[in-house]
Amino acid sequence: MMKLLKNEDAFTGLEAAIVLIAFIVVAAVFSYVMLGAGFFATQEAQRTVHTGSQQASSSLEIIGSVYGMNDNAGKVGEEHLQHLQYIEFTIGNTAGGTPIDVTQMLVTFVCGDKAEVIPFSELKSITGIGKTAGSADEKAAREAIKDAPGADGRWGVVMTYNDVGDEALPRNKLLEPGEQFVLMVAFPDGAELTPNTRFSVNLQPAVGAAFPIKKTVPSTLYAVNII
Repeated sequence: MMKLLKNEDAFTGLEAAIVLIAFIVVAAVFSYVMLGAGFFATQEAQRTVHTGSQQASSSLEIIGSVYGMNDNAGKVGEEHLQHLQYIEFTIGNTAGGTPIDVTQMLVTFVCGDKAEVIPFSELKSITGIGKTAGSADEKAAREAIKDAPGADGRWGVVMTYNDVGDEALPRNKLLEPGEQFVLMVAFPDGAELTPNTRFSVNLQPAVGAAFPIKKTVPSTLYAVNII
């Protein structure tokens, strides 16, 4: 009777091959996961840097002084109206800044426990873009924004300097490098900024850091006050 002889050498090699393939597959999957996580972290870091650069490069600045206006200054028998009604100031881009759409800027007013958003009045103020001081359109924009001062807060552009574009064409609403926009901000209803009152007007562009204007009303009010 013949005996069957079993040779298990081939099975040992097959098992080793299977184990090796399993190690290779596991290592490949692990490497893919690690590389994917690394690429994701790199992309997030790049996006953070780019966002930070964009935020910093889109900031604006105040050019010159901030003027507080009181149309009732010096009027006899109207002491109850002796408070700031609106402020005017000029804004521009910081060095290397990118254009800013002023119509998308958020303006907020804070005084004591009162905090309100002052709306942009495009129909009232946009005619001031591209206008020079003393022009009829500039005066009309100024009067429209401060119409019934203190009764209805609003803000807008009353005139511009170095505005880029054709004089015969409507100017755009972008504050570009080299340009300057003169803004007028009328305070909201009920905000009586009497002498020595502290207040803040915050300018928040659509892209960029907020620019706070923190001021104190002078102890003596005139028609035009540097604050």
